Amino acid sequence: MRNLLIHINADNEAAMKSAVAQAIALYRQEPVAIHLLNVQPQLSGHVAMCFDSRELSGIQHQAGAEDLAGARALLDAAAVPYTALVVVGRRAETIARVARELACDRILMGNEGHAGFAGRVFGSLAGQVRQIVGGAGDCQVISP
Repeated sequence: MRNLLIHINADNEAAMKSAVAQAIALYRQEPVAIHLLNVQPQLSGHVAMCFDSRELSGIQHQAGAEDLAGARALLDAAAVPYTALVVVGRRAETIARVARELACDRILMGNEGHAGFAGRVFGSLAGQVRQIVGGAGDCQVISP
């Protein structure tokens, strides 16, 4: 069975809906295990020291669960099975690492819109993930 990882960024609802619609279409065409992923940012040490580690983890995972809610509702309505993960870390590296851990052969990324200065310097998130995944050729990064 193929494994598909969908990175969910709550900042772009249209991209999330498009990515989930693509995943549902893929699921209808062939057996594919769908994994939703939301990456919460690591907080600086100055901010993190204001919280108990369990409290901070709970806050981050609650925020991630809220970010995943729309995608989960769409997949539930379509009766498509999935797993949902919230992970804390740097986005590109975390997406690539989780894809490797889950043996995903595809990573579906929504459209990021205009990336601004950071996008011009570092490249798009999808481009960064492509670079990390590298030339192994066993994992395709799909983005509009």
